[in-house]
Amino acid sequence: MARRFDHLADVEALVAVVDHGSLTAAAVALSTTPSVISRAVARLETRLGNQLLRRTTRRTSLTEAGRLYVEQARAAFHLIDDAERAVQGEAGTLSGQVRLSVPTTYGHYRLPWLLRDFVRQHPQVRLEVNIANRNVDLVAEGYDLAIRLGALPDSGLVGRTLEDATLSVVASPDYLAAHGTPQTLDDLATHACLPFVLPSSGRVAPWLFRVDGGDVDWVPCSRIEVSDDVLGVVSLAQAGVGICQTYDFIIDACTRRGADLVRVLPELSGRTRPFSLIYAPHRRLSAASRALIDALVSATTTRA
Repeated sequence: MARRFDHLADVEALVAVVDHGSLTAAAVALSTTPSVISRAVARLETRLGNQLLRRTTRRTSLTEAGRLYVEQARAAFHLIDDAERAVQGEAGTLSGQVRLSVPTTYGHYRLPWLLRDFVRQHPQVRLEVNIANRNVDLVAEGYDLAIRLGALPDSGLVGRTLEDATLSVVASPDYLAAHGTPQTLDDLATHACLPFVLPSSGRVAPWLFRVDGGDVDWVPCSRIEVSDDVLGVVSLAQAGVGICQTYDFIIDACTRRGADLVRVLPELSGRTRPFSLIYAPHRRLSAASRALIDALVSATTTRA
């Protein structure tokens, strides 16, 4: 008996081109080459006797026949995904791979404790964790999920808030012994503050304070500036070079590792920055991805 659906890999290639916007991006997502993707789409067009994609040097778009076909193909793949989830749920064993991108702050000082229980409970799930000081392109680079700092951009991505991370100002005991402890916000101007230069704007990130019930954004000025990796300000503070502002979860982790950091001006703390978990809305998440989302949201809610 001839196989009726031996062309499904070609269909998946076509859907990947549409989802990712180009032959090159689809090739990255499917771990192959643009020429392989191009041949797969051509075979599918020959099989159907219809042009599915319009290709120019600048862009790739669907024909009307291609639009109708991709809609039905997506629906079919969704049914297959649902069937796999149902079977995996009945079997009680979760498997598959999840690609996750996180910033260095979260990747080094928060995520390890959040993932600990998940990896123990689901030993068949393979996690690929990318820790980087940049916002990856989820679609073009083939990531399932990403954790990002700050308000979610209006980019069409779906977001789940993980937590509003509290900020504090800290210094090492050696620094405070040598230079004294600031007692007011104005006192900071006389200290060696450690500012971070935002890569997106080239400007120094303000320190966030709460003064007499109001929010104050204070821009530190120093002869030392850190760029690219914000964890550099923490390392410098630990070495006694100066004072920095960072997240409480980093301070707590440093304390667990034996690094002594002292909170400065605690009465001015309380401001937060949000961390969110995001994914592309048109991408059908695997059972493993959904389980990881639930685990991370539950863990941050529990630990808050």
